[in-house]
Amino acid sequence: MKVLRFILQKEFRQIFRDKTILAMMFVMPTVQLIVMPLAMNFDVKNVNISLVDHDHSTYSQKLISKIASSGYFRIISSDFSFKEALMHIEKEEADLVVEIPSGFERNLVRDGAQKLAVSVDAINGSKASIGGSYLNTVISDFNAGIDINIRNINKTPSGVIDISFRNWFNPMAEYKYYIVPGILVLLLTMIGGFMTALNIVREKEVGTIEQINVTPIKKWEFILGKLIPFWVIGMTVFSIGLVVCFVVYRIVPEGSIALIYLIASVYLIALLGFGLLISTYSDNQVQAMFVAFFFMMIFMLMSGLFTSIDSMPTWARIISNLTPVTHFIKVVRMIVLKGSGFEEVKTELCYILAFAFVLNGWAIWNYRKTN
Repeated sequence: MKVLRFILQKEFRQIFRDKTILAMMFVMPTVQLIVMPLAMNFDVKNVNISLVDHDHSTYSQKLISKIASSGYFRIISSDFSFKEALMHIEKEEADLVVEIPSGFERNLVRDGAQKLAVSVDAINGSKASIGGSYLNTVISDFNAGIDINIRNINKTPSGVIDISFRNWFNPMAEYKYYIVPGILVLLLTMIGGFMTALNIVREKEVGTIEQINVTPIKKWEFILGKLIPFWVIGMTVFSIGLVVCFVVYRIVPEGSIALIYLIASVYLIALLGFGLLISTYSDNQVQAMFVAFFFMMIFMLMSGLFTSIDSMPTWARIISNLTPVTHFIKVVRMIVLKGSGFEEVKTELCYILAFAFVLNGWAIWNYRKTN
């Protein structure tokens, strides 16, 4: 333990000597956690609509008022023809074109049915699909409101199923409760992964690795001495992130904070082991940085933060489950939003423990003092 203590003293002195890197490790994730969730708003609003009303009836005006008052759409033009409205999509001024045909009110009252033409600009895929879905909901609400007026009184009214739904764990369906915990995990992953990936390589470049190799320091002592300082820094960054979540976004974990810290501490051990493993294979910091960036991109895109893992193909789900980030994001969301206890998250904790054991064991085995 005396040898380990001397290694830790050396590492902490080396870390605190570089004030720029130290500031980046604390300031950069804090600023990103404040800014990124504000930009990554999944709520689609201000969908621009061009209207073409060929009917100019009472019902068509009611439909237009219903669309305008929904809060999601902004009517930018009222054109006389579909060709004129389409020009707004081509100029990227409009996202949707709604064409109300002539005889709209007459067909609703007489036949109880009328087709409505909706054209969607699908260049922005997510905005097009979500905006089109919002519009379908508004039109369905409008249709349900006039159903009693256009029903044929000679027919027996059909049964109506009244559906009520509730958003569990996030009643107002606010994006921040879903996205902020995931971004906190990704920032912690990037800081821990990149810093440790450059650690041993820096020793190789400055030549101090040769001096360490001729000492009686054991391999596990050397790896542990490299891991512990960044584990302390990582846990400090994680604590700052939780404070930012509360102060800026008013997110208070429903579950145990102690349980979050327990799993975060194990996750950091796994992540730092991964960074040290990259460092043992790399010959210089450029190599380590690019290898770490390659894996970080995979971790980010396949972690389930941006897309649902269940929507991925089978091979992608396998890769996603083989990354520790996926399991930690799931655990953090379960504890923060659902208030899950140890019994609910113990399976994910076992996965993270396995990653920690394998990655750190691999890093210790791969580090050779004969380098």
